[in-house]
Amino acid sequence: MNWKRRQFLFLGSLGSVSAGFLGWKFLQQNNQTAELPTPDLALASIPSKKELLLRFVSVADTGTGDRGQYAVAKAMTAYHQQNPYDLVILAGDNIYNNGEIEKIKAVFERPYKDLLKQGVKFQACLGNHDIRTANGDPQVRYAGFNMQGRRYYTFNSGSVQFFALDTNGNADWKNQLLWLEKELSNSKAAWKVVFGHHPIYASGVYGSNPNFIKTFTPLFKKYGVQLYINGHEHHYERTRTINGTTYLICGAGAGNRPVGKNEWTEYSTSNLSFATYEVYADKIELQGIGTDYRVFDQGIIKFKSA
Repeated sequence: MNWKRRQFLFLGSLGSVSAGFLGWKFLQQNNQTAELPTPDLALASIPSKKELLLRFVSVADTGTGDRGQYAVAKAMTAYHQQNPYDLVILAGDNIYNNGEIEKIKAVFERPYKDLLKQGVKFQACLGNHDIRTANGDPQVRYAGFNMQGRRYYTFNSGSVQFFALDTNGNADWKNQLLWLEKELSNSKAAWKVVFGHHPIYASGVYGSNPNFIKTFTPLFKKYGVQLYINGHEHHYERTRTINGTTYLICGAGAGNRPVGKNEWTEYSTSNLSFATYEVYADKIELQGIGTDYRVFDQGIIKFKSA
């Protein structure tokens, strides 16, 4: 059978997660002939030639507590059953509409209860909606967001060092930028991933941020940041590598808005979705997955040191 694109599909309905999945389909690039895998093999991930160092996912603009959020959360749980992970990057607007911490059960603890029960850790940053109540301080202190009581912070997971930013207009920009450069310069991690709520490059309603391009891209290039993750734009968008950095928007975690393309866009869609990342010594393999469990985008970030 000839297939035009290499991908695989989650099969089965959301309601049958507990019963397992019928399997995965593997599609091959370049019209190569491939046999459909047997049911046993179909339940496994595609084997890699390199040892997997870390698997994590990202999602943003989630905190509505409505049907869209639950649909994405169920797809994240389904992916976890086939490809276990213990880290979610939660890139802001965690509680709509005004960051009210009293809504935390409805917009976080219940939608992600199956992941939380299995020990999956969410690492959050603040979005513009989050700071509308007490400037986001209740979320900074909320244990489930693992923000270390700080509006910007860093942590390591395996060979990856993550740097969480407060990208809001009222952020402590002077001290935060000094902190970021110091942490990046001191980092010995092979992989450096920065995340914040607002986009640097984007093709959606708000578009790219010229001030952020001037501020962040020189730092990312100087210190070898390979990936920047954000939300705010309610779509999925992956850029080509720009001066060594890939920019990925995963803001369709509960609702969506139209998105276009730019010359630096590798893939964009307004579909409700989340992103997955598999980290190896020489590359990061990333995917976009929709609420139909389908992998609609695949990309590779090749390792390049500073």
